[in-house]
Amino acid sequence: METVLIAGGSGTVGKHLSKMLLEKGYEVAWLSRKRIEVADIKIHLWNVENKFIEDEAILSADYIINLSGTNIGEKRWSSKRKNKILNSRVESTKLLFEKVKKLNKNLDAFITSSAVGYYGMTTSNNIFNEDDRPATDFLGEVCNKWENESKLFEELGIRTVQVRTGVVLNRGAGALSKMMLPIKMFVGSPLGSGKQYVPWIHIEDLCNIFIKSLEDSSMTGAYNAVVPESITNSSFTKILAQQLNKPLFMPNVPSFVLTILLGEMSKLVLEGSRVSSDKIQNSGYRFLYPDLLSALNQLFSDI
Repeated sequence: METVLIAGGSGTVGKHLSKMLLEKGYEVAWLSRKRIEVADIKIHLWNVENKFIEDEAILSADYIINLSGTNIGEKRWSSKRKNKILNSRVESTKLLFEKVKKLNKNLDAFITSSAVGYYGMTTSNNIFNEDDRPATDFLGEVCNKWENESKLFEELGIRTVQVRTGVVLNRGAGALSKMMLPIKMFVGSPLGSGKQYVPWIHIEDLCNIFIKSLEDSSMTGAYNAVVPESITNSSFTKILAQQLNKPLFMPNVPSFVLTILLGEMSKLVLEGSRVSSDKIQNSGYRFLYPDLLSALNQLFSDI
């Protein structure tokens, strides 16, 4: 039985992915700062700041998936917060690499989460693919440094995959619940111009892409984890309101209001790249939820 070691396993994606891996017969282990009890999951201690990982975590792993990283949308982007966002990704990946190298562990694959922020936050209609260069803005810099750190595993002869994730739609807390709240309160409306694209993916498809990255030895390098559908913030908001049976009668939220409220972080909602899913589809992956209606129908099915 193969073991998948997950850094960041206690997050929303990590928990969902762990459940799917266990159902497929994998053993799952997490890296954690504390010795916690989680059914069917082995917990190993690590501390990125102190550059510590239990040897057994690495020695017992066949695959490593790195999902660790400070939430980019949780707080305003002060200089301190931006450093934390960057370092939590780069330093965790560096520590994993150094430990794997030191223990001479021959992993079957190292897979890291990244983000479509690699292409920058933009209002352009350009369709970005995996061959495009990283943007020079903050998120582009973060994703580029994050991915470059993961590429060190290639020097050890380890197959390496970077999964560039869009907005993840799931039940419970997360991006979708934040989008739903103002609509439910009858104050929902598109943000800014509403013309910015929202590259998104259902959590089930995202986890399936991570699993495919484990199992498909031909996969290497970066893959965009976004649906084939290109949708703007305005269209997304209207479809979401229709599914919630709520009216939209408020004018668009002005960009300057969001800039005042959120500062530089307002780019997360006011700008958005149009991103291609061709590469992951050409690898043989077929989306369960390729458009917003099918995704929302599933997510709302038990509500």
